[in-house]
Amino acid sequence: MGGEQPVGLGANEEVLSHLAAIVAGSSDAILSITLDGIVQTWNAAAEKLFGYSASEIVGSSIRLLVPPDREAEEDELLAKLSRGESITNFATMRLRKDGQPVPLVVTMSPIRDSALRVVGASKIARDLSETQRAEDRLRESEDRLSILADNISQLAWMAEPDGDIFWYNRRWYEYTGTTFEEVQGWGWRAVHHPDHVDRVVERIQHSWDTGEPWEDTFPLRGRDGSFRWFLSRALPIRDDSGTIVRWFGTNTDVTEDRRQQEHIQLLMHETNHRAKNTLGLVQAIARQTAASQAEREFVERFSSRLIALAANQDVLVKAGWQGGDVQTLIRAQLAHFGDLLDSRILLDGPTLRLTTAAVQVFGMALHELATNAGKYGALSVDTGQIHISWMHDPSAGKFRIEWTETGGPEVRPPESTGFGSILLGRMARLSLNADISLDFAPTGLSWKLECPQEKAILDLDAPAETSS
Repeated sequence: MGGEQPVGLGANEEVLSHLAAIVAGSSDAILSITLDGIVQTWNAAAEKLFGYSASEIVGSSIRLLVPPDREAEEDELLAKLSRGESITNFATMRLRKDGQPVPLVVTMSPIRDSALRVVGASKIARDLSETQRAEDRLRESEDRLSILADNISQLAWMAEPDGDIFWYNRRWYEYTGTTFEEVQGWGWRAVHHPDHVDRVVERIQHSWDTGEPWEDTFPLRGRDGSFRWFLSRALPIRDDSGTIVRWFGTNTDVTEDRRQQEHIQLLMHETNHRAKNTLGLVQAIARQTAASQAEREFVERFSSRLIALAANQDVLVKAGWQGGDVQTLIRAQLAHFGDLLDSRILLDGPTLRLTTAAVQVFGMALHELATNAGKYGALSVDTGQIHISWMHDPSAGKFRIEWTETGGPEVRPPESTGFGSILLGRMARLSLNADISLDFAPTGLSWKLECPQEKAILDLDAPAETSS
């Protein structure tokens, strides 16, 4: 320790040598002082921490390190030591040789002579600069996150792994008018609409139990007592081992979006209603105009095709003009054979949402096929069956739909090409870039269509679920 001898240790030379080696090798600053604050020993770590060499500071007052505003603090420490008291983990501030402040945690113990009189003090000082910088960085990070969380438009919250909510952002309190004490844990149920809260609890508990992300839409009561609709999501936050350590959730106000969607849906239904009225008027005019039997037969076929178009419109309107489900379309077009569906008319294929163009083409094609089957084909007798199947082949990028009749009268190819044949062939090719096969085999008519998947399927990323 710079060659100086410890004061009043009263131990043998070998023990002193071991103690000196420990002090010299310590990463903490270790020094000793007299009761009036004169430095007696000073290790290498103290030199590094404060910038003074042992030769510069030994024999000088420890007050060289004390900031002017902490002189009284130093007086109090020396007074405690003189009374034989120890000071443990005392956080303070001292000065380096260059005048820069350094945060420290200090432990001080009285040094006694052989007569057990207090003659000085030992001091161990640890630099807290890096710890303080880390704490400052953490505090700044927390402040930034707090500012971000409190100023996003969503209500946000965090929960323990078991779902016990321990934090809400400012937006939550501004909207609900609640306090943390009122909504902590499971208290949030108080601001849920009574018609929805049981469903919400059941679904979110399922996520707490399984770790699956949660999503739901429901109304929340505001501070004014009115309810607004929120799209709510929560994701599990996991540690490196995959264990859930907390949940982070948001509630996004979708009230206006829902109102707009409802308004759009109302307008579409009104438009659809007016279009059907127009189609009905066209049918009435056609019936009144037709004079001969041939003209009346034309009107009948024409009317049935208008009805098929209206059925297509219904499917599209229900889906918000975002395509339509293939099975829903088939059942809509074959509704007049409702008692035969799933018995003599068999459906087989995955749940897929069709494009608007595909709905229009397939709907009219199904109408023509069903009409012909009812008049001349498998549905004109009690023993016939129709098998409608569809599939999606992602590897080939293709969609395929097939209509196959069996058990009906012997099939004969038509002598002339009518609108139905044109619809089943040329229009599908042009609209969907499809390959068409129409086979008038004696055992039963079959119609096949294959087209690029992007022409027929609206959402290629959605998983297919088989239904039949």
